[in-house]
Amino acid sequence: MASTRGARAVELLATGGATLLLYPICWALRRVVGLDDAELAVGFLTFHAASILNDPHFAVTYVLFYRKAHRDLGDRRVPPAQRARVLVAGLVAPVALGAWCAFALATRSAVALGALLQLMFALVGWHYVRQGFGVVAVLSQRRGVRVDAWSRRALSAHAYAGWVLAWANPASPAVDMEEKGVVFRALSRPQWLEHLALAAFAVTLVGALVALIARRERGEPALPLGPLGAFVVSVWSWTIGSSWDPLMVYLIPALHSVQYLYFVALREGNRAREAEGPPTFGRPASVKLGVLALSSVALGWVLFRGGPPLLDAWLVPRGRGVDHGPLGATPYLAAAFAWVNLHHYFMDHALWRRDDPDGRYLFDQGSAGRSENGQLDGSPAVGSSEIESV
Repeated sequence: MASTRGARAVELLATGGATLLLYPICWALRRVVGLDDAELAVGFLTFHAASILNDPHFAVTYVLFYRKAHRDLGDRRVPPAQRARVLVAGLVAPVALGAWCAFALATRSAVALGALLQLMFALVGWHYVRQGFGVVAVLSQRRGVRVDAWSRRALSAHAYAGWVLAWANPASPAVDMEEKGVVFRALSRPQWLEHLALAAFAVTLVGALVALIARRERGEPALPLGPLGAFVVSVWSWTIGSSWDPLMVYLIPALHSVQYLYFVALREGNRAREAEGPPTFGRPASVKLGVLALSSVALGWVLFRGGPPLLDAWLVPRGRGVDHGPLGATPYLAAAFAWVNLHHYFMDHALWRRDDPDGRYLFDQGSAGRSENGQLDGSPAVGSSEIESV
């Protein structure tokens, strides 16, 4: 019982609960040392912590996805829709995004690179809320509680409404912005769109509450509070309220990464433990997880801190009086930042789905068999749309 409580406490903190503890800490830090010193300390901490949290959370997606993409494409037991997702995420998306980056860099077009950055910022909220919904779907299923179709649609609608509201709020005219040295003109966000998004958010909130209450009226078990809390944090705090606290702006990407890495460890841990036994008798699970962690840290360093800065140092003119223009002094870092983020969204869309053959490892210890239709033997069937992103 004590071990179960401890595991649930870790789960709660890792999937979003730590956010609620960090708000009062951030408030106290600002009160004690002042906003400027607090921002300096938190910014310094999160910049270096990104090497073991944010960057690996991107890199591990590459390891997991490309480790088996060729297998999924050639396996006729994988549903056609899933094979199409793998093809788009594994080939079409990186080539298209790479061509976009190459054009922007070759022509030194801040407009083209700025458009790619704006697309990344527009979709990051979509990515956050989908992952928040995935937490509810997976953790509820692990407790034996199915997310019914009505609840699934209601929660998804509220999540997407939250994403639109986060982008539309606050309303603003087209203004110049800077990211990683690139100066570009951001799209305007009209007042009517903010009002429409707020109305949709309110309506979908009512719909979600009605759907959750209706479960009790039908005699179905309520969705667990912990997973629901993680969903609310992902949508309300990390997406809509990302600027509620000036220090949490720095911490939210790390919290999102911890949430993601928790499910990576859950899935890959179950997968590795299954391989320890017959008939393969593979390497210990601890060794496999350690190799995965180290390779993700190393690849993350290459993607963000090794490769792009080296290219900027080699290919971007330096020296006194050099005018880099609106593309800035680090255009390769900006391009890599946008390319990796956007490609990560595509890979996630294909990787964390119920019709992914490895999806069962989120729910068992790697010992359950699979039936002919691909569902877990002995457990309720879960539609592919229920676990869209974790």
